[in-house]
Amino acid sequence: MGKSKILLLAIIMVLVAGYFAVTYFALPDLPKTAQTRYTKILIPKGSTVSQIADSLKAKGLIRQTNLFRFWAKTLSKENAFKAGIFNVPLGLTYPQTVRWLVRAKPENIKVQLIEGWPTKRILKILSEKLFLNYGKLDSLVNDKSFCQSLNCEAVSLTGYLLPDTYFFPLGITEKGVLRFLVNRTLQIFKNDSTRYVLENTGYTVHKILTLASIIEGEALLNNERPDIASVYWNRLRRGMRLQADPTIQYLLKDGPRRLLLKDLKIKSPYNTYLHSGLPPGPINNPGKASILAALFPAHTNYLYFVAKGDGSHIFSKNAKEHAKAKAAFNRVRRIVARKKRMEKGH
Repeated sequence: MGKSKILLLAIIMVLVAGYFAVTYFALPDLPKTAQTRYTKILIPKGSTVSQIADSLKAKGLIRQTNLFRFWAKTLSKENAFKAGIFNVPLGLTYPQTVRWLVRAKPENIKVQLIEGWPTKRILKILSEKLFLNYGKLDSLVNDKSFCQSLNCEAVSLTGYLLPDTYFFPLGITEKGVLRFLVNRTLQIFKNDSTRYVLENTGYTVHKILTLASIIEGEALLNNERPDIASVYWNRLRRGMRLQADPTIQYLLKDGPRRLLLKDLKIKSPYNTYLHSGLPPGPINNPGKASILAALFPAHTNYLYFVAKGDGSHIFSKNAKEHAKAKAAFNRVRRIVARKKRMEKGH
């Protein structure tokens, strides 16, 4: 074989070897089609390379954990992995898998917080969904200095954790998620019309959130929130007690349930049947609609309202009208109770 042929063969072998080397190391250009198969993997915060390798093997993405650790070290990527949830394509080589995890953008985690939830329930969901420490969250919520650092005029963040549907990155800290939720709440109070209300009523953000939490506890229908707010505003202006049932439910250890007369006598500054004005702070975490209703109530002469039994309420301007509405509701309640007894009898 002539020297020229040998040289040509060597060049071809180098090119082929180079092609396979590039293919082995470089990330593939994957089409975004239904045919591309991915496997989801979770990398918790603080995971070691060995732990990541174990997760990859458990998901069938690699066969040998030692080879993954070898390539992570060889490529100097041992400390480059991020926490998060990642979609990893099947069939990658070991160096490709390392590079994919280092470069891939983690998916955000959907967290749904419902209007009116108590703080402990919100913290439970945050800790479960985002792999956070519940004890630390609870401690921060009741840390006065932490509250002040977030510009909250309160000793607790109850009322300031705005419920909504969020998408958080895995790896967000306990302080980070609480700071985000509080900032979302305070953002509502930054526009001109809201500041005008605060300046002209003398009410603070804390008081508005307290009122909004009571509205949240009463309202089932969005269109009724401004009317419910008007009742409480009218009572506050007249110096009447709010007599808000949600503040009593807040005090019950076995609630929520139907209130008894003895419940209305519970000694607490949160008992609006005994004390005039607003309670010391929010009783739940109100949504934006209730906060806006507290800021911009309907213009009415209503002083009372009573449930109709279908989620809506009857609003009244005086005690006489209110008594008639209560009597009507009690009749409905008795009919429902009688039907239930009859059904049990059969």
